[in-house]
Amino acid sequence: MSESVTFDLLKKIDVFKTRKNQLYIQNSLVMPKRIEGFPGEVVIVVPGMIIETIKKNPLISSLYVTDIGFYPNAKYHHRTRKEGISEHILIYNLEGKGWIKIGNIEHEILPNHFFIIPANTPHTYYADKKEPWNIYWIHFAGDKSHLFSKIIGQTKEITPSPVSRNKERTDLFVEIIVNLSLGYSRENLEYTNLCLWHLMASFMYINQFRQIKKETEHDVSSQAINFMKENINKPLKLSEISSAIGYSHSHFSKIFSEKTGHAPMEYFNHLKMQEACKWLDTTKLSISEVANNLGYSDPFYFSRTFKRIMLQSPAHYRKRNQI
Repeated sequence: MSESVTFDLLKKIDVFKTRKNQLYIQNSLVMPKRIEGFPGEVVIVVPGMIIETIKKNPLISSLYVTDIGFYPNAKYHHRTRKEGISEHILIYNLEGKGWIKIGNIEHEILPNHFFIIPANTPHTYYADKKEPWNIYWIHFAGDKSHLFSKIIGQTKEITPSPVSRNKERTDLFVEIIVNLSLGYSRENLEYTNLCLWHLMASFMYINQFRQIKKETEHDVSSQAINFMKENINKPLKLSEISSAIGYSHSHFSKIFSEKTGHAPMEYFNHLKMQEACKWLDTTKLSISEVANNLGYSDPFYFSRTFKRIMLQSPAHYRKRNQI
């Protein structure tokens, strides 16, 4: 899955005030189709009394988080709110797909798409049954939240590229989640909600967010590795990688191999196996499902590749790490 879900950072969150593996029903208008949550999910719900404190703080009252989380492989995820809620809802899809319905219009949300549902607007959203989305989501409010109106209520795509900085964007989600999980001190609340401005700016000003990468990233191998990570769920070919970097196959392979000590496709396979280990460690997905999430249509080929690189089968790896 693209930039997997920053599992390493999310593993730091073991002091949540919220309950793991449960969806949080905030009012009687929320009608979930699933009530036990998703393996590997992360949810933070800021208590109402803390929200009242935020509203009185002039530094952060203009834009603040009320809820934030991450749902991996969110099968059967479904919400209908007949009257909407008082916050805007940002849904950022990393992989899989889902739909958001507002009025009579249904918006398909594909990988690398995001959508902001306006506050106080009736809506329904749900994951695809066969390819459920993997989403970061956030509820936000504040007396300046309307300033993001140009990206509210419409589907937006963030096209992957060597300079897309998608990992940096998901790291901002994690930054907010980790800090909120550490408590609701004034310093934590101010820091996380000031981070929210940066996160929202990364969605509103996509080209400007990427510009830093364009100006500072001149290393061909780093560009290629970044492109591989952002397409970890796809069966990329060498031609696709070299084309994205702007080099011929042979010249790119020579530069990459000299820099990393590995051929490009071998390096890509190593990245995929690192990602597979995370899925095997942190989810209950079958080996076939893990393979599919990493772009392998043949689970047996995936298992052979895993064993060649990790020197053990996926099944043995999972069993060993569960002992």
